[in-house]
Amino acid sequence: MTRELKFESPSFTKRIKGMLGVDFFRLFHTPLFYIFLAIAAIIPAMVSAMTMMPDQNGNQIALYSNVWQIIAASKSLYVIETIADYANMNMVFIFGGIMVSIFIGHDYKSGYVKQLFTTHAKKQDYMISKSLVCAFAMACMCMTYLIGGTVGGLLVGYETDVNVGSLMIAILGKIMMSLGWASLYTFLNVIFRRYFGISVASSFFFGTGILIIGAAAIVESLKLPTGFLNVFLYGASVNANLSSGIGSLLICIVVSVAWAVIYNVAGTRLLNKCDVY
Repeated sequence: MTRELKFESPSFTKRIKGMLGVDFFRLFHTPLFYIFLAIAAIIPAMVSAMTMMPDQNGNQIALYSNVWQIIAASKSLYVIETIADYANMNMVFIFGGIMVSIFIGHDYKSGYVKQLFTTHAKKQDYMISKSLVCAFAMACMCMTYLIGGTVGGLLVGYETDVNVGSLMIAILGKIMMSLGWASLYTFLNVIFRRYFGISVASSFFFGTGILIIGAAAIVESLKLPTGFLNVFLYGASVNANLSSGIGSLLICIVVSVAWAVIYNVAGTRLLNKCDVY
């Protein structure tokens, strides 16, 4: 009497848990993560120290007047009015994209992807794991940015008056956006997996929000409402400001999750149809 051996494939939960364990181990054991955490803290501290800048008439004006303006804009702005409106926690989504490109790019340079997909056929697991781990890394960068920006502003002597509730919502909103941004960057790096330089450049380009800022400028010039721009990732991010209410946080969460789903599905299909190496 013979006994048949049955091998069951691991469940989705077990597969994701295993991949997350590997990715988090790699993240915590590479200097890259800690270097970008330091960058996220140093940049806002340096920007805070830039207390004066010339206006259009050549007069020196204060870049900021409040500690928390380095964290978020005072209101929702789709068109940049001054550099201070742009230089806030949204900068994390710029150099955070570069970190994601380097982190994922190493998978292909080291041959890790080839080994992974030889023994682990689920491409969606790769997309989900990378998106979640990179979102965690960017959320950590948001926290070090908060520390660096706050310390820098206090040392310069800016005012500290703020609506605490709105400030907390703004911070949480931008942290929530990390998931959407990380998914976008993971998708871009899958597209440009053979071209490391292009993947870094594309992450930087999309991180600046130039496309959305440009679209907003056109919409505003045509006297059209800009609210629909919330379907874009950067459009939702501007809702996380020092005048935010709970509705703004919900918008950030919904848009971030929606973009995470879209980019993970698109990335999975691309990996399934193309040579991944």
